[in-house]
Amino acid sequence: MATITMESTKFVAVLNKKIETGKVMNALAHMTVGLVGSNPDIDMGVVNYADNDGGKHVASKFPYIILRADNSNKIRTLRNACIEKGITFASFTSAMTVGTWEEQIERSKAIPEAELEYYGICLIGEKGVLDELTKKFSLWV
Repeated sequence: MATITMESTKFVAVLNKKIETGKVMNALAHMTVGLVGSNPDIDMGVVNYADNDGGKHVASKFPYIILRADNSNKIRTLRNACIEKGITFASFTSAMTVGTWEEQIERSKAIPEAELEYYGICLIGEKGVLDELTKKFSLWV
């Protein structure tokens, strides 16, 4: 993976616009937790934005940009580019939506990657590299 500096780090999520909003937001949540949880050696920029009353508001200080893809294949292509470039990512597919997590694991194993429908992908990395990889995607609106 390319060196990530505090000044240049960002998160990017690319979501499949063909998936209904509730389902794709659920996928975004799962991918974000997966990205953070599976990479304890990467500084995710988590800080406490404490309020005046001492209340805790924990979030990342890094930008998190949400983009949209026209379809699953666009996300697959981005995923493959991330693998090639060593970019840290988490992805979510339709195989991960029904049943228990154990059933979802078995269903995922039974489907060839080329047949998976991607709901989204979340990335963390150096801003310039991620900008280059995601420049063809539009903002999620």
